[in-house]
Amino acid sequence: MTLRIPAAVLCATVTLAAAASTKNAPAASGATPAKGGTTMSVKQQRFGTLPDGTPVDIYTLTNTKGVEARVMTYGAILVSLRLPDRAGRFDDVTLGFDGLAGYLGGHPYFGAIIGRYGNRIAKGKFALDGVTYTLAQNNNGNSLHGGLKGFDKVVWKAVPIKTAHGVGVKLAYLSRDMEEGFPGNLAVTVDYVLTDTDELRISYEAMTDKATPVNLTNHTYWNLAGQGKGDILGHVVELEADKITAVDSAANLIPTGELREVKGTPFDFTAPHAIGERIGLVEGGYDHNFVLRSGGGKMALAARVFEPTSGRVLEISTDQPGIQFYTGNFLDGTVKGKGGVAYQKHFGFCLETQHFPDSPNHPNFPSTILEPGKKYTTVTIHKFLVKSE
Repeated sequence: MTLRIPAAVLCATVTLAAAASTKNAPAASGATPAKGGTTMSVKQQRFGTLPDGTPVDIYTLTNTKGVEARVMTYGAILVSLRLPDRAGRFDDVTLGFDGLAGYLGGHPYFGAIIGRYGNRIAKGKFALDGVTYTLAQNNNGNSLHGGLKGFDKVVWKAVPIKTAHGVGVKLAYLSRDMEEGFPGNLAVTVDYVLTDTDELRISYEAMTDKATPVNLTNHTYWNLAGQGKGDILGHVVELEADKITAVDSAANLIPTGELREVKGTPFDFTAPHAIGERIGLVEGGYDHNFVLRSGGGKMALAARVFEPTSGRVLEISTDQPGIQFYTGNFLDGTVKGKGGVAYQKHFGFCLETQHFPDSPNHPNFPSTILEPGKKYTTVTIHKFLVKSE
C-alpha cells in the first residue's frame, strides 16, 4: 500500500481571507490580542529534531478571533490551544510542554493521536480470522494506546489545508504490517481544522490491506481554567451516556463485557456534576468508557464541560459510540510541563471519543475491525464557548 502525501507538505504558510475580523492571536498567556486581524492562517515552523536528526515541525492555526491551535508532526500532538475567558483573557487550556524535549522524555500521551488502538486490549491478545495476534504489552500485561511505540511516538508527514469549515493541517502516517503486533499495512490521515466559530474539528481516515482492529482518538488533557492553574475538580461535566462499560478492577481497567447503568452511581453525569463532587467514591478516580446513547454512526453531542471561574465551556460531538472520561489520576507532580509547572493529580481531564476498550475480545461490543477495501472514518468536534456568568 502506498501512502501519498501532497508535495505541498513543505509549504510554510497558507493565508486565507475571512469575512470578519476582531483580534489576532496573543503573544503570551493572559495577553489580550491586538485588534485588526482580517485573516485565518496556518503557519509552519521547525519545532526541533529527534536524536536521529529527523525534523519535527509545528503548525499554528489561527482564526480571526485570535483563537490559536498548535499541532506538531511528532505524535500528531495538539501542543496548545489558546482561548479567551469571559473577560477576554487568553489562556492555553491544554497540558503539555514548551519544547520538543519534554515530549521525547516520556509523558502520559499529552495531546497525542492514539493508535493503532486507543485504550486497552486485554493481555495484549486478540483472535481474528482464525489467527491469534500478540501485541506489545505496556500496561499491567495489557496493550494500551497502541503499544510501546504507538502513533503518539512517530513523526507524521503534514501539509496545511483549507476546508469548508476552516484552516488546518493534514497529517499522514503509514503503520506497517505487524507494527506493535497489529496485522496489515494501515494508511492513516488525521485532519485538525480550526473554524471561525471556535471549533477544533479532528477528522480521521484509515485504510488497510489486511483485516485489523482500528480505534483512533486524541488524548488531550484539558484544563479550561488554563493549564497549570490548579486541579479540574471544580469543572462541571455532563455526559450523554446512561451506561459505562464495567471493568474488572480499578487497577486493570479491562471491560467485563457488562454495560452497566450509571443511574444512582457516581458515574451518573446525565445531569451536570462537578468532577470533584463524587470522585472520592470512585476507586482510583474516573478512567472509564461511557456508552453514548447516540450509539455511534452519526454526529451527536457527547459531552459538555463548564469551568465556572473562567466561564469557558467545551462541547464535544462525535460519531463514535463511546467516550473515555479520565481525570488525570496518575499525574503526581513528577512531570513538569509548560512554564515548569509540576502537574499534580487531577490537573487535567481527558474526554477521548472512541469505540469501546478491548472490543476485539468482546463480540457484543461494536466492532473495531477494518477490512480491506473499506475506509475507516470518524469525526470529533470540540466546540468552545464562554458563559457570561
